[in-house]
Amino acid sequence: MHHRTSVLLAVAVAFTAACSGTPTPPSDAGQANATTNHPTGTAATMTGGDAPGPTTAAASSPSIAAGDPTAAVSTAAELQLPRGGTTIFPAHRLVGYSGYPGSPALGRLGVGDLDERVTEIEKLGAEYAAGRTVLPVLELIATVVHSRPGADGLYRTRIDDDVVARHLEAARRHRAILLLNIQPGRARFLDEVEHWARWLREPDVGLALDPEWAVGPGQVPGKVFGRSSGAELDEIAAFLSGIVATHRLPEKVLLYHQLHASIVREPAALQPHPGVALVVSVDGIGNRAEKTSTWTRIVSLTPAHVHKGFKLFYDEDTRRGPLMTPAQVLQLSPQPEYVLYE
Repeated sequence: MHHRTSVLLAVAVAFTAACSGTPTPPSDAGQANATTNHPTGTAATMTGGDAPGPTTAAASSPSIAAGDPTAAVSTAAELQLPRGGTTIFPAHRLVGYSGYPGSPALGRLGVGDLDERVTEIEKLGAEYAAGRTVLPVLELIATVVHSRPGADGLYRTRIDDDVVARHLEAARRHRAILLLNIQPGRARFLDEVEHWARWLREPDVGLALDPEWAVGPGQVPGKVFGRSSGAELDEIAAFLSGIVATHRLPEKVLLYHQLHASIVREPAALQPHPGVALVVSVDGIGNRAEKTSTWTRIVSLTPAHVHKGFKLFYDEDTRRGPLMTPAQVLQLSPQPEYVLYE
């Protein structure tokens, strides 16, 4: 198994650390044996210059530091996106890193100093502007999949609120947004989303769903690809839209990752919802030709109202050729509106 998956699926060994305020990278990476960072091999083996805008809640908010964000939602006059405005697209292009604190194998966001990583995102984002305002993204793995069932049998744990708070504070220092990434194991996606609802009431926090880690009864993450459906994603979008309306928030990102066409069944059931910017991140692995092929296939199956995003892997992609450059990524059609690096 590629080191990323070995670490990801061995996080259960570090259960206590993963749920503490200062999680450490898992040290036992010998739990599972596959060949890439995704379950049961690569996708090929499966079938089927920014203008400052109004700020959001202050980064030094005592309620944030205490792990209770419910009182930290800004006043109505402040409820705009970090770099201005109340809608994500078409004004912005999102560029970000994903990761888990202290675990380099799970993404660049978890490497070293958090503020240094966000500064890197801003510099990288400048190459993707192409006439838009670049909005930096921190995609934090908040619900973490495991290879062992845990006490509740759901093959997942959740990071501590203090970890989320630190990442939100860093996002606010750089006028970025935070996306909470959910790898649900056997848990229901909506149950995990509801757990994080108090953070979703913040104006600069959205969601990133990882269906390849959403498995059914009797299945073990890492042994099979998980999956979701357009109907399930639509249920989550409706829930998020309700939060936006109730709290009069700016538009929120609801992103879902898709490595292969089979991972999201009947995507047409995912409908537009007020206050929610729907994004699919096409997570194909390989060289430029392979990634472009996956892009073309998934884009062809994705509803037109879902914005298109593209993911690059510093490790896996470069095993098959050079990493695609920003110029090459922007040559894709349609042009990606979200670009994520792991």
